[in-house]
Amino acid sequence: MYPCGLLLVLLNLWSDVGGSVSEMEIDRHLELGRDFLARGQLQDALTHFHAAVDGDPNNSLTYYKRGAVYLALGKSKLALQDFDKVLQLNSDFTAARLQRAKVLRKQAEFAKAEEEFLSVLWMDDNNVEASAALQDIATMKEDYSLAKELIKQGRYDEAVELLTRVIEFSPWAAELREMRAECHMKMGDYMSAVSDMRAGTKLTSDDTIGFFKLSHMLYRLGFVDEALKEIRECLKLDPEHKDCFPFYKKIRKVAKKLNEALEAEESRDYETCTSSAESVLKLEPNVDNVRFTAHHLLCKTYTSDPSLAVKHCQEALKVRREPEVLCDSAEAYLNAEMYDDAIRDVKDAMEMDTGYQRAKELLQKAQQRQKMSESRDYYKILDVRRTATKQQIIKAYRKAAQKWHPDNFQDSTEKKKAEKKFIDIVAAKEVLTDEEKRAKFDKGEDPLDPESGKHSGFNPFQDFPQFHGSPFQFKFHFN
Repeated sequence: MYPCGLLLVLLNLWSDVGGSVSEMEIDRHLELGRDFLARGQLQDALTHFHAAVDGDPNNSLTYYKRGAVYLALGKSKLALQDFDKVLQLNSDFTAARLQRAKVLRKQAEFAKAEEEFLSVLWMDDNNVEASAALQDIATMKEDYSLAKELIKQGRYDEAVELLTRVIEFSPWAAELREMRAECHMKMGDYMSAVSDMRAGTKLTSDDTIGFFKLSHMLYRLGFVDEALKEIRECLKLDPEHKDCFPFYKKIRKVAKKLNEALEAEESRDYETCTSSAESVLKLEPNVDNVRFTAHHLLCKTYTSDPSLAVKHCQEALKVRREPEVLCDSAEAYLNAEMYDDAIRDVKDAMEMDTGYQRAKELLQKAQQRQKMSESRDYYKILDVRRTATKQQIIKAYRKAAQKWHPDNFQDSTEKKKAEKKFIDIVAAKEVLTDEEKRAKFDKGEDPLDPESGKHSGFNPFQDFPQFHGSPFQFKFHFN
């Protein structure tokens, strides 16, 4: 027995010198093909059946055997071509006609399949398989027609049930999976829709439209990178495709900016993140799930302007009202000092996920902040943001201290008011320039509140002269 590769070389050499492949060699290829097929080595079997077909292109049996291997490999289109060739050479080849009918049935080509099964029964009126198949096809045709009618009526769950039954009967029909995918989309079952579309593209080797539809669906769901991957598959088949190419150019730009924003957020480069996310919103004005990601990023990273952060949080929540987004919205409300709104969003998050630890901690923080807002807010006293640096706080303190220095006021009423303001200014500087005290305050605890039991014993009259670098002389007057 020659090794497979050596045998093919010998055959090629024989052909090159003007000879022809002998009937014995063709039989040998058929025998080897059968042996490999019996052992499940389909590719090796296919190699020998190729050689047999090349050796005798008018032998219907060799086409039939190769078609059977194609079927086993799931290459129904090539199998159908071989069975067509068999029937061209020998129209009475009943087994080939039966196999062709089965392929057409699995492709949901019901009318053609019926015709072939009837031809089989005409040649063999006792063929049980053909009779049963005709009955099944009649049932599937009814189910398919009813499914289309249910879709028109918006009864998608019932349509899915029928289409699933038809797909089990005709698993090689890409259009059935696309139809069921659309039903899943209408029902909000997006993952099932994507699964059906992806399966559909695998059923056809040159399915550019399938790849376009799959990419479009993924993009509508906000899976931009996945959409980009699938649209590239379309362009591999047709680089100038009239639908795929312009769509590719668009989502490539969106994907680039979106990934820039996500990477910037991870590295805490909030300026780059906000800039890239804003670009995404400009590039994509319509698709909510894509815009959601950009709005959510801006909700979390627009620290320089709390009101804008709140705005983007609300836009994100219009698309997906999820615990994580609600908590991010609550954080934005806290930064904007809108405590009631923050508490509302946190409570909504806790209703969705009762065990969400972040929501529990955020609720406590929001309630403490709200309580503090009713008393002293050291950030407000110095007119600085909660994100202010120590240097910014000291600068604001000096400006406020100079303005509200009690010696600047002669009227006794005004002086008393200034003294109170000045005490608050000193206290604010004391808390916000001390990392430990500031951390306590940010958690909702006033470290200088005597009622908290945790204050440091701060006395502005006693402690103020100890502040280094103060340019002021203090002369408090009490009547």
